[in-house]
Amino acid sequence: MAIAYSTDQTFAEHEYRGYSHPEHPGRIRAVWDTLQASELLGEFQHIQPVPAKREVLQLAHSEAHIDQLAWIAGQDRLVLIDHDTYALPQSYDIARRAAGAAVQVTEAVLNNQADNGLVVVRPPGHHATSDRAMGFCLLNNIAIAARAAQRLHQVERILIVDYDVHHGNGTQDIFYDDPGVTFISTHQSPFYPGTGHINQTGSSSGEGYTLNIPMPGGQGDQNYLQVFDEIIYPAAERYQPQLILVSAGFDAHWVDPLANMKLSLTGYAQLTQKLIQMAEKLCEGKIVFVMEGGYDLQALAHGITNIGYALLGRDTVSDPYGPAKGSEPDISPLIEQIRQIHNLA
Repeated sequence: MAIAYSTDQTFAEHEYRGYSHPEHPGRIRAVWDTLQASELLGEFQHIQPVPAKREVLQLAHSEAHIDQLAWIAGQDRLVLIDHDTYALPQSYDIARRAAGAAVQVTEAVLNNQADNGLVVVRPPGHHATSDRAMGFCLLNNIAIAARAAQRLHQVERILIVDYDVHHGNGTQDIFYDDPGVTFISTHQSPFYPGTGHINQTGSSSGEGYTLNIPMPGGQGDQNYLQVFDEIIYPAAERYQPQLILVSAGFDAHWVDPLANMKLSLTGYAQLTQKLIQMAEKLCEGKIVFVMEGGYDLQALAHGITNIGYALLGRDTVSDPYGPAKGSEPDISPLIEQIRQIHNLA
């Protein structure tokens, strides 16, 4: 089985020095170290990422947004775009390379040069809207990859599943009126960025193709699996995607310092395996995982490594933390409400 894998050492050069920012180079270094220790890298098909060209970025972003990042590249200082999103002179090229990695791996899968793919990049992307950087994100890596699949490879139906603990508002924004992409997000709510309500279902010809699953804090392995079985899988079967892209954030893990969910690494691995099985059934196994959030270094690193195991068809799960303590709230009423809104009952 050929797994396309892309990352680059330059992703560690986007750094807010002198400030303890949660989105820092240690995140990706931890992933690299754990993948190296797992001895998986030798089984991956490595793709050296090339920065995405401006015309590719414009498939998902406005000229004004790209111009702002290019302007920052011409400064000699760090620029705060908002209270938690920063860019350095080198950040534009780094973000372009991250987007390029997502595009190239997706293309390898679509061209049958690889069975599936794993993209290990930063800065993350799913909060970046068509015209705004926010939430640590400069360019929306997964949205750019999806748009490239649509426009350059004529893929008509793409499913994006976002299991980061924060709502992927940028991805939703870019595809809100597009029936060619079904966007499904599980996320803690109420929580940053304050979007992702169940009644946000798309607009115009995209009505019904956005499916939000906003969950109160405290949800763990059992409830996430129920959500996947009773909402996400039926919605995917109805849509019949030709490609599945996954925004893989590990900040819903119970040790993550920025959130209040109870997923374990074993639970995350089960979700990953379900998505891979879904891809095998619906779209010839064509699935690509793109790294997003996750701010406990070990939870993130082992979570990404477990994706590697799953893509290789192995049952191996690395889980140094074990399960969360305590019970989970009853999520059945929320599931039933969402099933009714989207006619999944």
